[in-house]
Amino acid sequence: MKRIALLISGGGSNMVKLVESMTGDHPARAVIVGSNDPAAGGLAKATAMGVSTFAIDHRNYKGDRAAFEAALLQPLLAAEPDILCLAGFMRILTPAFVQKFEGRMLNIHPSLLPKYPGLHTHQRAIDAGDPEAGASVHLVTPELDAGPILGQARVPVLPGDTADTLAARVLIQEHRLYPEVLRRFALGDQTPILLTAA
Repeated sequence: MKRIALLISGGGSNMVKLVESMTGDHPARAVIVGSNDPAAGGLAKATAMGVSTFAIDHRNYKGDRAAFEAALLQPLLAAEPDILCLAGFMRILTPAFVQKFEGRMLNIHPSLLPKYPGLHTHQRAIDAGDPEAGASVHLVTPELDAGPILGQARVPVLPGDTADTLAARVLIQEHRLYPEVLRRFALGDQTPILLTAA
């Protein structure tokens, strides 16, 4: 049984879907959920689902990323995770941190990578006139949003879409995609999954 750690920064909706999926014959179980914000709403949700939580407030480190990451690593490594899932974790991690979980850290990003790494992905897709947008789950590498893609969900961009309406439809597909990718990844299968929203 693979041990899964998850990192969040906010409400944790993807984390909730991942934890909910890890039941029955699933090859993994959530062992800990951490956040860089003690007020993140997802922490209470994880506790309610019986998962241990911790928070390391990045604001206490005044931009000292190495010290923040050292503090973050203590409870993470103590939980002995096999896989680390970033689920709306809004801090950029240093190469030194990433290398500790090389080949076993996943992230979900709200665009069809390699398009639109970074922020404001939905508005950028609309501004470019793209016919579709979506989400990608990828292995985390030291380069931002550039690791091998393990799955994508495609969502049509509709006439009159705003960044918010598009984001809401993409999020529904994120909640389908990430659990499917994690299940397969935990079984050792890295074949990319492609989902299409009607």
